[in-house]
Amino acid sequence: MASTPRSLWRRPQNGCVAHVAQSPSQILLISARCANKAPLSTDCKTKELSPDVRGRTADLHQGDGATGEKTVLTEIREWLDAHPKEVVVLSFSHFLGLSQELHAVLLTTIRTVFASKLCPKKAEVTLRKLWASGYQVIASYEHSTERRHTELWPDIPYWWANKCKAEALIDEFERMKQQNRRPGGFFVTGINLTEDLKYICTHPTESLKDLVMSTYPTLLGWVKEQTPGEEDGSLNIIAGDFVSESCFVPTVVALNQKLLKRSS
Repeated sequence: MASTPRSLWRRPQNGCVAHVAQSPSQILLISARCANKAPLSTDCKTKELSPDVRGRTADLHQGDGATGEKTVLTEIREWLDAHPKEVVVLSFSHFLGLSQELHAVLLTTIRTVFASKLCPKKAEVTLRKLWASGYQVIASYEHSTERRHTELWPDIPYWWANKCKAEALIDEFERMKQQNRRPGGFFVTGINLTEDLKYICTHPTESLKDLVMSTYPTLLGWVKEQTPGEEDGSLNIIAGDFVSESCFVPTVVALNQKLLKRSS
């Protein structure tokens, strides 16, 4: 899988992601990088978790701070125990400074906490198959270590336009779609705007949130026109910023209707 441009890439702020699996029975999962149990109960079913290395320990960052990795993962598992029909995607990334020893600790924690809930990367990913096997966690691990572990999935590629204006971002993604640059399997289309130096200098009193919220009507209008699935030009995962304060979640969830109409 292709790697995400890390030198310039900015992670979503309270971002939400829609995941559509590549299989005859497609699945749609909604995600948000926010607190643990509450968002999972409100269509927030994927987390990006990044280790914060401090000496000989590593805490997991979730956007709003860091906490012990076992505490974070245990809270997610407890929620899954109470919701056996739910499936989450966990993306472990940004391992700068993480030693092999700490990788081993984190991997052991992941396997211990989730155990039989971990879906192997060779499994057929449909809801029916996942339910039948008791799999509730798809764990993506952005490190070569994942190749040695059947329960870890590779890094998920990220389409990032690096644009400050909504229209320019949309044009870039349409160009990529026309060039059939769609990766196989999971991949993210990030409608995350990037503040460049010109924007910062000409808008000294505005925040990233101001920029994002003012452009969401245009961006979500584009999202409504998209088609999930595995065909050329279709999208798989859509990520955004400050999604809890916009219509992002219902807009993405509504894409499921297109899959239902296609299968009926």
